[in-house]
Amino acid sequence: MQAWRASLPMYNFPEMRAENAAFWDALRAEWEGPGELPEALSFDRPPVPGAIEAENIFTQVCGYPLQTIFRGQARILGVPTYTAPHCAPGMHAAVFIVHAEAPFRTLADLRGADFVFNSRHSNSGMNLPRLALARLGARAPFFGRIAETHSHPANLERVARGEAEATCVDNVTYAFFLRHRPEIGAQTRILAATPSTPAIPFVTAVTTPEPLALALQAALLRVGSAPRWAGVREGLMLAGILPPEAADYPVQLRHEDEAAALGYPELA
Repeated sequence: MQAWRASLPMYNFPEMRAENAAFWDALRAEWEGPGELPEALSFDRPPVPGAIEAENIFTQVCGYPLQTIFRGQARILGVPTYTAPHCAPGMHAAVFIVHAEAPFRTLADLRGADFVFNSRHSNSGMNLPRLALARLGARAPFFGRIAETHSHPANLERVARGEAEATCVDNVTYAFFLRHRPEIGAQTRILAATPSTPAIPFVTAVTTPEPLALALQAALLRVGSAPRWAGVREGLMLAGILPPEAADYPVQLRHEDEAAALGYPELA
């Protein structure tokens, strides 16, 4: 029998381990499928893994790499709706973050700034800020210096400490940062938000057998709506979970095409 593995969801500050564990316990409690789910989440998955492994029965992956480097490797189970600012049903956005005392007042003011971002494969770290800047008429090089760091939270801390002038992170990450690290978060502020995009989905490996995938989706949607799990949802800022057809993830590739058509194909 397949040895399934469940990976930590996208929002995984160490301070959130209990909340994420409670979410998985709720999903297991709602499970009505064949066999048993793993007893616990794995907490060692990198933010951008090498692949969606065949044994990965549950995880949360940014929608942009699902259409690029992970294309064909995962099946969407549900689309979260968060209560963080700049969210709408099934949607979220990215936010440009600067130091609380920085002189920047508009997005255009970041021209020549020292910018850090998490990954070339990130929708909120790269694709959406690229689109926002392209719509401003940006041309490369727009920033004075740019660095790929592989960590949204670390980038927020760099901005707070004055080690970078700006970053762009998804709005839910920023909301959790303010909740769990308020002293550091107080040293930052939102400069601007990007256009909205479908929220980061819950997925299973494409190799997951159909009966298991359908049972997992049903359990996930019940966790997203049942009154008994209201406290679990609050811990993760979840307002609910929508079915896969509620979101248009290919729009993220259209954003990529739009940025290229506007003359800013690479974040630089």
